[in-house]
Amino acid sequence: MFRSMSASGLLPARTQLRPVVSELRLSAFKSHRRAAFPLGPLTLISGPSGSGKSGVLEAYAALARLAGGARLTEVFRDPAAYIPRRARPDRQGRRGFRIGCTVDGPVGPVRLDVAVQAEPELRIVGERMTGAGETLLETALRDPGRRCVQAAWHTAGAVAVTRAPLPDDRLATSLLPLRVAGTTEGQRLALAAAEQVVIALRSVFPCDPRPERMRASAVPRDGRLRGCCENLAAVLRRTSRECGTRHAALVAAVRAGCAGPVEGLVTEGRADGVVRALVQQGEFGAMPVERLGDGELRYLALALVLLTGPGVLAVDPAADVLPARQVLTVLADGFDRCLDRRQARELLGVAARMCARGHIRLVGTVGDVTGAVGDAPVTVVNLGRERVL
Repeated sequence: MFRSMSASGLLPARTQLRPVVSELRLSAFKSHRRAAFPLGPLTLISGPSGSGKSGVLEAYAALARLAGGARLTEVFRDPAAYIPRRARPDRQGRRGFRIGCTVDGPVGPVRLDVAVQAEPELRIVGERMTGAGETLLETALRDPGRRCVQAAWHTAGAVAVTRAPLPDDRLATSLLPLRVAGTTEGQRLALAAAEQVVIALRSVFPCDPRPERMRASAVPRDGRLRGCCENLAAVLRRTSRECGTRHAALVAAVRAGCAGPVEGLVTEGRADGVVRALVQQGEFGAMPVERLGDGELRYLALALVLLTGPGVLAVDPAADVLPARQVLTVLADGFDRCLDRRQARELLGVAARMCARGHIRLVGTVGDVTGAVGDAPVTVVNLGRERVL
């Protein structure tokens, strides 16, 4: 699908690379200004409460939803909440925010930057995608009275660019494949760059296990794990039947992270048609999962997420791209919430092993990374300062 081309000819072959987000930029978003966050296969964003850790993941998740075709109103339901603090309106009363990312892949590094007007009306007022030394797509709001932006994309044919209006409530990059025929070398480059960005951003699973919801039983056919993990029992029923190897790895991970003995994870159906999960404890019998503490429940859910994959999780990556060409990125806000240091170390060890395989990445926020990292190869971001351990 990806042909690494530029206006002057073929780029070096990079088809072995899977598209991944290597940097997230919050130029003006909530408490962040001119901030750039490098992202590795396993990234932890550390800092005290109120430092803006959750805002980083919010921006990432917002870009992911926009890349999937969502409208602005679906992504930013309270637009004013994302406007930077102390941001003053211009003479027309306009305020907004700016976010962006860099995606590495077969085309090389591709930058996407988006400017959103939050007040008085929610709309995208500017978007730019650059790569291979070219501005491949650029939009601008020319007439505030019209609900569209003027878009120009790289052509490198008889004319340098092609211009056309696009909606001001959708990400132009995600719409480019619907508007560009790919008849010139420049158009093919723009299409390949747009596809690279969309594929990397769409393969995102925001995950924040909620123990209070995970203690409920689940409907057996509800076999794709949702972000809050409230259907954990149904997913465990499915995974235990589909892949014995991964289920055994999950049992081993839970054994390392839970206080009591763990010999297995099983499920049982109830007379009312629902299913619940049980921890087999040898001579102590089987204990319902809902009796586990909050930390153990979050540990179990996050280990399940890391050890399964997009086929088990409630995420819809690009359907027309082979799974081997995609990387799932798990966004875990409060990765260490309710976990003790031993559990955090064990879970990071699982994450490091899975991320090293190249099919999954993790971006998580933590309150304190001290003592939790161990020997795991982790990119640690401390309020804009980055170091690789």
